[in-house]
Amino acid sequence: MDSITQAVLGAALQGTLLGRIQGRRALVYGAALATLPDLDVIIRYADPVSQMTYHRGFSHSVFVLTALAALLAWLVNRAWPDKGYTLSRLFLTFWLVLVTHPVLDAFTVYGTQLLWPLHVTPQSWAAVFIIDPVYTVPLLVAVAYAAVRGTHARALRFMAVALVLSTTYLGLGLASRTLAEHRFQAALDAKGVTVSEVRAVPMAFNSLVWRVLAKAPDGVYYEGVSSLLDRQSPEMLRLNRNLSLAQVLANDPLHQRLRWFTDDWLRYDQVGDRLVVTDLRMGTPGNYTFRFDMARKGEQGRWQTQQPAVHTVSGPRDLFDGQALRLIWRRIVFQQPPLPLAAWTARIATPGQGQVE
Repeated sequence: MDSITQAVLGAALQGTLLGRIQGRRALVYGAALATLPDLDVIIRYADPVSQMTYHRGFSHSVFVLTALAALLAWLVNRAWPDKGYTLSRLFLTFWLVLVTHPVLDAFTVYGTQLLWPLHVTPQSWAAVFIIDPVYTVPLLVAVAYAAVRGTHARALRFMAVALVLSTTYLGLGLASRTLAEHRFQAALDAKGVTVSEVRAVPMAFNSLVWRVLAKAPDGVYYEGVSSLLDRQSPEMLRLNRNLSLAQVLANDPLHQRLRWFTDDWLRYDQVGDRLVVTDLRMGTPGNYTFRFDMARKGEQGRWQTQQPAVHTVSGPRDLFDGQALRLIWRRIVFQQPPLPLAAWTARIATPGQGQVE
């Protein structure tokens, strides 16, 4: 999630648990501690694939953060023995403030390595968009109230209620995702389409309208949109992942790492003389957040792998495109006219690849 959300979540947690002892300072301490896992962004890697796939790694591990919480609790208890702290309460507070950061990140689609150093696919529960005001605003209001009025009993209750509401919202997001996936699967079944995997991801700033992806065994995938308020089947496109192009990168370790990190939700396109690899999980149709140039075709027509670079030539790069956002928000309620999925996807597709279903 965004840094503001992580900060107010940490402030609310530490304020609720230690506000009676630390006063308003608990809000500041909690906000600072909660942002600590994201300091891994200061580490610079040689290429954008490494930058993407090593973020939310060791600094987001529940094992690392549990050890850090234990160390901090011991240090604070030793340095200030007469403040009224107990070691167990300090540990619980620091542990919750630290560990809820990567757990909340795991509720987004990006991918969080909660179990680092175990080499398992990063957790990507995709219950909320990376910025969601419905989750953040109650926490922000509660923390602001405590900051202005002080950490008295009413403020502590206010923050506790905000924490319950925000946690409930995450649960509703998971339920909404499951419903969107079931609806999409039912629509595919009605068409007689067999797929191996279906996953839904929330679209911009809400958990009501979902972009849904489905893999077919032959390298085809389906991309569509489903709203919780829909009365008709979701609209969808039949597209090609172009897996034959992936053979160029068969021995590339960075490509293998990208496949692992994204759970192989990748698409391959030849754009000019470059091989572009797209992470299909994040963005909107035709406007994906992560695209990488990973090979180049030489003068003799042979592909050569290269150090990955961010692909910026084709397709829009602005997530906050005003016209697209207005259409997406309208789509929450109105299914007709449908979103222009074919036109959006054509911005990166080879002509003739996209087929409306």
